[in-house]
Amino acid sequence: MSAPGPTPGSPSGASAPDPAAPAVDGDALPDTGREHPDDSGAVPARPAAGQVRVERLVTAGTFSLDGGTWDVENNVWLVGDDDACVVIDPAHDPQKVVEAVAGRQVVAILLTHAHDDHIRSVKEVAGQVGAQIHLHPDDTVLWEQVYPHTPFDAELADGQEFAVGGVRLTVLHTPGHSPGSVCFSAPELGEHGVVFSGDTLFQGGPGATGRSYSDFGTIIGSIRERLLTLPEGTEVLTGHGDPTTIGAEAPHLQEWIDRGH
Repeated sequence: MSAPGPTPGSPSGASAPDPAAPAVDGDALPDTGREHPDDSGAVPARPAAGQVRVERLVTAGTFSLDGGTWDVENNVWLVGDDDACVVIDPAHDPQKVVEAVAGRQVVAILLTHAHDDHIRSVKEVAGQVGAQIHLHPDDTVLWEQVYPHTPFDAELADGQEFAVGGVRLTVLHTPGHSPGSVCFSAPELGEHGVVFSGDTLFQGGPGATGRSYSDFGTIIGSIRERLLTLPEGTEVLTGHGDPTTIGAEAPHLQEWIDRGH
C-alpha cells in the first residue's frame, strides 16, 4: 500500500525528493571535499588523495510501520577519503552502496535509527563490506521488528566518536522520531561543520512523530537542545530530501511547536 503526501519521516507538508536526482549528488554539500555531478549526472574525478569528502546516494524503497507501507526515497551518506569511509544509513539498495564504497575500508556502518527503510538492507551491506553495524540500544524494539533473531553488532552512545580520514563524527542522542534516534556531528567538515540529522530534523521542520515509539515533545527538546545549539552555518544533511542549515531552521522552532508537528 502506498500513501500519498509527504515522505514518511519528513516534516508534514515537505515535498518528497526528486526521483530524477543523480545517484551521487554533492550540490548542497559543504565546499570542502564534495563531489559535483555535471549536467549529465556523471561524477567527475575524485578530489586529491587523502581529502575527506561527503558522498550522497539517493535510494528508493518502502517504509512500513503500524500496518501501513509507503514509498520513500532515502539519503545514504558516505564520509571518508580514498582509503576508508563510514557509511550512514545504507538504505534499500545494497549494490549501489557497495559500489560507492569502491573497495575502501568501511570503518563503521552508522544508523541514525531503526525504522525499516533505514535498516532492511544493512545486514547485506555489512556482509559485503566487512563492517560492524552500530545502533543506539533504545531502538532495539524497532530493530527486532526486522531482525528478530539477529542482534546488531555494537551500541552507539551519546558523545561517542568515530574517526575517518582525520575527521571526527560525534554521536548526539536525539530521541523523538524514535527512542534511539541519533545524529552525527562533524564540525571539521566543510566551512561551518556538518550534522547528519537522520529523521530528526529536515528542511521545514522536525521528523514525523505520529507513529509508534515517537513523541513530538521529545523531538522538539532534542532539536532545541542538541541541534539548534550548533553554529548557524552548520549544514544539516538529512535522511530524506534536501539538505538545509541550522540557521535556516532555527527561526521556525516556535512555528513547529504551534502547529504540533
